Formats: sequence, structure tokens, C-alpha cells
Amino acid sequence: MSSRDVLREVARRAMEGRGFLPDFSPAASAEASSAAAAPPDPLLEDLRGALWASIDNDDSLDLDQLSVAEPTGGGTVRVQVAVADVDAVVRTGSAVDGHARANTTSVYTAAEVFPMLPERLSTDLTSLAEGRDRVAVVVWMDVGPDGSVGDSGLKRALVRNQAKLAYGSVGAWLEGSAPPPPRVAAVPGMAEQLRLQDRVARAMRGLRHAHGALGLETVEPLAVFEGEEVKDLRPQARNLATDLIEDLMVAANGATARFLDRAGFPSLRRVLRAPERWDRIVAVARSLGEGLPPAPDARALEAFLARRRTADPARFPDLSLSVVKLLGKGEYALEFPGRPPDGHFALAVSDYTHSTAPNRRYADVVTQRLAKAALTGGGVPYAEADLADLARHCTEREDAAAKVERQVRKSAAALLLAGRRGAAFDAVVTGASEKGTWVRVLGPAVEGKLVQGFHGLDVGDRVRVVLVHTDVERGYVDFRRAGEGE
Repeated sequence: MSSRDVLREVARRAMEGRGFLPDFSPAASAEASSAAAAPPDPLLEDLRGALWASIDNDDSLDLDQLSVAEPTGGGTVRVQVAVADVDAVVRTGSAVDGHARANTTSVYTAAEVFPMLPERLSTDLTSLAEGRDRVAVVVWMDVGPDGSVGDSGLKRALVRNQAKLAYGSVGAWLEGSAPPPPRVAAVPGMAEQLRLQDRVARAMRGLRHAHGALGLETVEPLAVFEGEEVKDLRPQARNLATDLIEDLMVAANGATARFLDRAGFPSLRRVLRAPERWDRIVAVARSLGEGLPPAPDARALEAFLARRRTADPARFPDLSLSVVKLLGKGEYALEFPGRPPDGHFALAVSDYTHSTAPNRRYADVVTQRLAKAALTGGGVPYAEADLADLARHCTEREDAAAKVERQVRKSAAALLLAGRRGAAFDAVVTGASEKGTWVRVLGPAVEGKLVQGFHGLDVGDRVRVVLVHTDVERGYVDFRRAGEGE
């Protein structure tokens, strides 16, 4: 059996074991087969002539958002983010909606993707595919020269993706290491458009970091296949294109949260509270000769991270991973208008929801339905108890999805390291609790459990480890501390 087939079986068992529906029901499949794209309403604002573009992974077809920018005078730029109107095709209470609500997220594994929506929708009818006329929910924001967002709002409009672009090629071009991608060169004005968006995104990013947004650089390894066999695990690379999209989406999600608040609507906020293990973050900084205040302080933490990135760029991803583990997990929380929001510690924003990926996350679909109701003057389309239940359910399902993806990554790692028992690696401790101690080796990007010699270790510590056991079926990669159990 090939590596891909083995991992596909692991993935499906993990999905079922975590309570996911790996397949669509006959009713949901039938709905998707008979579905049609939302008709272009002539009463909507027609923005199809704007220089909209999508930037995503090379192989992504479930395109959730487009962006465009235009100077409006005085150094201000109006940025618009068009989000696929999934709600126009996926009706509340339908079989497709039921499947999406049960899983709440697409699950991405090394061998197989389990989409939240049937692919006929997510990669076609509800995708903002190149050259297709689509109905979208558009977030507009007036951004000042310093990156601050002034006026903002939402509207529905007709849009058309003028260029389907990829992170890798756009990022290399923006960074000056490659020529413009063919689609950028082929569309008049697109190069200037993307450079304008990049400039605005840099300004917004700089302002957020000045306010304490954390500049973390974590390693997310992807399985590399040659044919059907796993040959490596390589971290995903960030570049100016991924940063551009992240910055615009953070801003759009903030504008959407504020829009719902102004409309008197509740919202599902994405929050990350002040870290409970701040004392350990302080200890990690102290071990590097740095000081942090005794109480959680995002600005102080970001300043520390910026210094470490400059002082030791090679080891900065390991430090980032340690901090991420100690920050804790984000969650969805039901917020009501007029009340102080919990905010997002790592992003240094007080108003933040998830709204820009409705093909992939159910929380975004819920937010879209709330926003559309607010735009039309309708009532809140969900009962308060239902929204509270959705916040809990989306949080739990997102955590479960991360565990499925992690389990399959570990199975891929076990496949990759099979036959290398006794090999030694440099590693960093990524988890330490009563449940066990975990380490990530520095190459290949494999995480495993430290089964011997873990006493006295904590997150962020560096250690030399030796591979003692792998179990592909369970996704186990076990190490011992070098010098222990020789």
C-alpha cells in the first residue's frame, strides 16, 4: 500500500474518531448537484470592472475572497475585500447546511481534504473563480497613510475575479526575487494594484505591531510526495503575499465586527484571552537574557520577539512555537453590542470576528448571515441560545480538526522516519504537561513524544533526542533524551 493510501485510511479513521462526517449524505450530495449560482441581482452595485484578484495556494479552487484598493485623496486608500456569498446558495436548514454545521470546518490532511461544503459549491458555485461573475459581501475600509482604519462598512455587490494568483509567485515578485507572475503581467494595471495593496498592508501591519500584535513565525510542515510516497516534511514558507492577505483579512474581520456592533447585532467573535502561562513566557525570555513585565503585556512581548528575530533568526521559529503553545488556544465567543469585547491578545485588536472564509469555516457563514440581515434591516436570524451553542460547537470542532490534521502529520512523520531508529536529532520542547512532554526536531520538521529523560524540561527548552520507536497507524514518534537509556 502506498504512503498516500496509508495516510488516507489514517485520516478517515481520525475524522470518524473525532466525531466528524467524512462524507456528505445522499441528501446533501443531491442538493449540491441541483444547486445553481446566485443570480446577478441588477439592483446590486456593479463592481465587476474593478481590478479584483485572489491570492491563495497554488492548487486552491475554493476561493473565498478578492481584494482591490484605490487612492481617495490625502494619502487615504479605500481597500475593499469581496467575500463569497455562500449564504446565497447554502440555505439555513438545508442538508448541505446541516453537514457544514456538524463539521464547522474543512479539514486539511496530508493525504485528503475533507471540505466543509461539497466541491460543486466550494470550488465552483460559491467560489470567486477567475472570470466568473459572482455576488459577494464586500467589506470596504478607508485606510490612512499610517495604516489606521477610518470609516468602514459592508455592502453586497457584483464582482469578477480578474486574476487568480498564488502566494509563492506573487510573494517572490513583491520581494524582488522573481518577475511578475504571468497573470499579473497579462492584466493591465494589476502590478500597480498589487503594489498599492502591499503598501497599505505594510502600513496596517506596522501599526498593529506597534500596538502589540505578535510577529510570530511558526513552522507548519507539509508532507512532500514523490508520486504516492512521502519523501519529506517541509515547513510552509511565509512571504509578502501571505502577509498582505493576512493583514487585509484581519482588517476586514475587524470592520465586520464593528459593523455588526453598530447595527445592534450580536456576533461570534474570535478571541484569544491574556495567556494564563505568562509566567513561563517570562521565564523563557529570562533564559535568553531578556526581561518581561510580571503581568501579560502584548507590546512588551512583541518588542521582545522583534529583538530575538533580529538577534537569532535561525532559532526564531522555535521560540515562536514555544510562545504559541504558552499563549493558549483561541475560541469563539458570543458578544453583544455595546459591551466591552474580550479582544484577541496575539493580534492586538479588540474587535475581531471570522467572516472572510465562508467556504471553509461555518462561523464565517453565520457571521455572513448576521451581516446580510443587518444590511437589509431584518431581525437577527439566530436565537441567542443558538448563537451561544454555535460558538461552543465551532470552538470544539476547530480544536478537533487541528487534532485530526496533527494526527495525520504525525503518521506522515512516522512513515518518513521508519527505519531510522537510533538516529539523533536536535530538538526543542513544544509541550510539557501531566499528559507528557513533546519535542520538535529541527530537521525534518517532525514532532514526537519524549518517553525517556523528560524530567525538568519545559516548553522552549533545547534538547538532544534519539529516535526509539515509530507507529504509523497511531501516529506515534517516540524519542528519548540523548544519554538516557543508552
